[in-house]
Amino acid sequence: MAVSKAIKPYLQSTFLICVIVLAVAAVSKDAVIEFCDIVLDKEAIPLKKSMDNMDELLLLPYKIVNRGKIENLDVLESLGTDEYIQWTLEDTEAGTYSPTRFCSLFVTYYTGNPDQVPHVPEECYVGSGYKQQTSQSLTLSIGKGQQQRDIKVKYLVFHPRNNLDWNVTNFARLYFFRANGAYANSREGVRAIMIKNLFGRYSYFSKVEWDFYGKSGYRSRIRPKQEETLEASEKLLRTLVPLLEKEHWPDWKQNDGRKDSTKKKLSALLTLTSFDIGLDKGFMVWLKD
Repeated sequence: MAVSKAIKPYLQSTFLICVIVLAVAAVSKDAVIEFCDIVLDKEAIPLKKSMDNMDELLLLPYKIVNRGKIENLDVLESLGTDEYIQWTLEDTEAGTYSPTRFCSLFVTYYTGNPDQVPHVPEECYVGSGYKQQTSQSLTLSIGKGQQQRDIKVKYLVFHPRNNLDWNVTNFARLYFFRANGAYANSREGVRAIMIKNLFGRYSYFSKVEWDFYGKSGYRSRIRPKQEETLEASEKLLRTLVPLLEKEHWPDWKQNDGRKDSTKKKLSALLTLTSFDIGLDKGFMVWLKD
């Protein structure tokens, strides 16, 4: 029986092999995902306690002098969460005219959506008419003694494009992320943490953002130098980070959402590294974590 010229190309062995491979891949993908307990659709994990209910006594020597709320519904929708605090803090230990006496603090929390794109000041402020002058990745040391640890933060400096307002000068804005129990100071860092979370039922990230200023007269703000900003930031985070970790952010080690069966399969898979099967041990450690 003659084969139509239109059909003949599709009967070539190379084409048929490709079709078979794609079909097997399509079927086996779901089987692999099911066997390995890979979770693509993440569930939301709530905060231990709303940040609005933060214990003010545990914030000392900082006191909350203003609790801001976003009234514009379009802005709130763009923010993508209603779990946030937008506060002005006052360092009661700082001098009256210290350029770091006041802190503008903005903390947001997102959960359940692995495709959520973190908002970053680089885009938000530039979109609002500011010009970015500096961007640095810096390391801040928080804690004391055995509790001391480092957190990488992003340090940005902005300037208004419209220089007509004499009261507005260059100012520094800093931020970092907490994502699934780890820290990052960029979108890319958050994505890298999220990608590793193949087996967990839950996913979250939180952004902590702040800047400092002082008051030298009626409506007149003074801004700190970089050294003053970093010193004040370390002081702030020594109080704020442990408070968020203990009282508000989820305990990731207890709530990563992995099934017991998943942990057993991973343990079994990790034992394969003792055999010469060509698996990269670094990859296996990454998989376990």
